[in-house]
Amino acid sequence: MNQAKAGSGSFLRPRLLPARALLAAACIAALLLSACTGSSPGTGSSPAAPQSASESHAVQSPKPEGNGPELLRKLDLNLTLPWSIVFLDDGTAIISERDTKLIKSVRNGHATTIGEFPGVVPGGEGGLLGLALSPTFSGDRLLYSYFTAESDNRIARTRLEQSADGRLSLATPELIFSGIPKAPTHNGGRIRFGPDGFLYVGTGDSQRPEQAQDRNALGGKILRLTPDGKPAPGNPFGNNPVYSYGHRNVQGLAWDGAGRLWASEFGPDVNDELNLIKAGGNYGWPEVTGAPGRAGYLDAKVVWPSTADSSPSGLEIVNGTAFTCALRGQRLWTVPLSGETAGTPVAYFTARYGRLRDVSLAPDGTLWVLSNNQNPDFALVLEPPG
Repeated sequence: MNQAKAGSGSFLRPRLLPARALLAAACIAALLLSACTGSSPGTGSSPAAPQSASESHAVQSPKPEGNGPELLRKLDLNLTLPWSIVFLDDGTAIISERDTKLIKSVRNGHATTIGEFPGVVPGGEGGLLGLALSPTFSGDRLLYSYFTAESDNRIARTRLEQSADGRLSLATPELIFSGIPKAPTHNGGRIRFGPDGFLYVGTGDSQRPEQAQDRNALGGKILRLTPDGKPAPGNPFGNNPVYSYGHRNVQGLAWDGAGRLWASEFGPDVNDELNLIKAGGNYGWPEVTGAPGRAGYLDAKVVWPSTADSSPSGLEIVNGTAFTCALRGQRLWTVPLSGETAGTPVAYFTARYGRLRDVSLAPDGTLWVLSNNQNPDFALVLEPPG
């Protein structure tokens, strides 16, 4: 495992009484079936109030819809397996396509190809994955990309040039970080700049679960980097990019209004997770999944016992609510947050639009959700509640 040269050096190796009685019995049954202490999606049509800080939730079978995000429009953009979406200040959407290696822009409901990102080698779940804009984009116009190359997963940045007539193009990319292990699956891929100005990177265990517990490996981690690709100052393990570990396959990163980092993560065949991320925290994989309450590991705040209900991907937090896309689950989950507590998740648009990959807040306050069906793919524009 190597760090790319954006600085120097390398540092790691790779209401009737009967109704009430029935309700009480149902609640007891749900608790007996749920072997976790984390938060779970509720069966009601709207999110329940957050539970006490010591509780996590396991997902039950939710009703399809209630008071939640409202669909404003569906944009038929003829996309092919879009993976990540970010927005320029003028509202232009920038989208990556995993297998085509293309970066596209969307303006006024129409998609245009900006260019093909060089060095991408698609395969399985790998390809052109996460995008992030520099915190100082207005001055440097830098677009960051996480992608699968011939031998590893990498991060590069490129200037997003704009001509006088408004057309966008890609300058030559600069590699800033490399050596993240690759495999047909479990490549991670989500990147995002935090409120502190550093780049956070979600990686997967690349089908080698033992890496997740090894702090000297890059797989199964959340990394924290400077914009140049060096370990960020203040990282929990010294001159090391690892910020948290014990992850299986991180797919979403987002911060709440108080600056707390949350992450969505694929479980194996059980226990998809929404985690509150702590610096230096060990999230248990492969020793534990979900929220077993075992000493030495941090429990998930939300647990979906069946991956058929979720397989959570992109994550966004707006007005105290976490929104996470579900791939296998084919729905959008909402989770009310209160401090470090997650309330009962509720699902929307279940089985209506197929697999959903990413969700992102646009400058106009709408939420955009990318489908991931290759039939071709589209974007949903939603009005978030509240």
